Amino acid sequence: MLGHLARRERTIGELATPFRMSFAGASKHVRVLENAGLVTRTIRGRTHLCRLEAARLAEADAWLRRYERLWGENLDALEALLRAEDEAKTEKAK
Repeated sequence: MLGHLARRERTIGELATPFRMSFAGASKHVRVLENAGLVTRTIRGRTHLCRLEAARLAEADAWLRRYERLWGENLDALEALLRAEDEAKTEKAK
């Protein structure tokens, strides 16, 4: 949904369609995004227009980048461990 909102404002119905969701289901998803501060909803009559709050995404991206190196190092260590275990099993099987 966020990807669709990155292009332009959309109605709940427009957000639901690509995912084959009901209006109620899409509205619940939008409510979660609203609570996270990622989306704002404007109601015009019966139409609910949703807009992406890109500044909040930028904040999340900045926070995630702080941990990117740590995650990368830990995942590299895990990969090395798994490769060593695979090699040990292969050697035992010979």
